[in-house]
Amino acid sequence: MASTADFKNGLVLNIEGQLWQITEFQHVKPGKGPAFVRTKLKNVLTGKVVDKTFNAGVKVETATVDRRDATYLYRDGSDFVFMDAEDFEQHPLSETLVGNAAGFLLENLQVQIAFHNGAPLYLELPVSIDIVVAHTEPGLQGDRSNAGTKPATLETGAEIQVPLFINIGDKLKVDTRDSSYISRVNA
Repeated sequence: MASTADFKNGLVLNIEGQLWQITEFQHVKPGKGPAFVRTKLKNVLTGKVVDKTFNAGVKVETATVDRRDATYLYRDGSDFVFMDAEDFEQHPLSETLVGNAAGFLLENLQVQIAFHNGAPLYLELPVSIDIVVAHTEPGLQGDRSNAGTKPATLETGAEIQVPLFINIGDKLKVDTRDSSYISRVNA
């Protein structure tokens, strides 16, 4: 059990038999009435995001989530195989569990896998990764009054928007949370 004072980003709550991860929270003390905590919760299994308000001091049941470091090894059919960094056990994760993260999985990438009662719940990628552009159209010369973007396909098959000056073979730093271009990396 945890009080609303113990809330922090990443904490997993067990609400009505479902697991919800806190992605945002804010303690609110209005001038009139009791204090409360406004939260944004993400369903661990479905990814659905909801807003929920808790009265201050309320006890909420927490779920024990074990986050383990792992290394991405390879894809096996519809599964992605990861190796645990501690005991070297291999964990195959399904496409549905990996989700959009599949577009950023490079061999030997260090990730975290969250487990609850021995079952994998979700995969956490590093905030940013360095990845090579596999295909993009050449940037157009001419009117540069506004900064334009173009689609680029990465070596993993994911497609993101990049500035016009990016070419095939460039190494980029990409934000894995929203699939956005951060910068070019000098090789």
